[in-house]
Amino acid sequence: MAEKMTQYLGTGRRKTSVARVRLIPGGQGVEINGKAMDEYFGGRAILSKIVEQPLALTETLNKFAVKVNVVGGGNSGQAGAIRHGVARALLLADESLKEALKEAGFLTRDSRMVERKKYGKKKARRSPQFSKR
Repeated sequence: MAEKMTQYLGTGRRKTSVARVRLIPGGQGVEINGKAMDEYFGGRAILSKIVEQPLALTETLNKFAVKVNVVGGGNSGQAGAIRHGVARALLLADESLKEALKEAGFLTRDSRMVERKKYGKKKARRSPQFSKR
């Protein structure tokens, strides 16, 4: 029977994005939906930095290969979801990292969502222009 490879799974969410993250020990690099991270985010370095924050904080950047499947939302929301998922997976890999990850705020689900549009309004809160006459 084949040897079972150790992987650490984490699910991250932000706005309407959901990221399923796998950390594979011994590898390097981040692959998002089958593409390299830089290719996926189109060269926006800030989004790559957001994704790597938990790994950089815990000094495990070169210890894990990160494979991500992310759906929903836009680039920024997806980057936040991936960061959340990576932090959760790191917690499974090493429980002693909890203090640092918690303090940096990477384990907290950001619950802010887009407010729904209301009837009689142009957007969620924007009213039609008022005129006396």
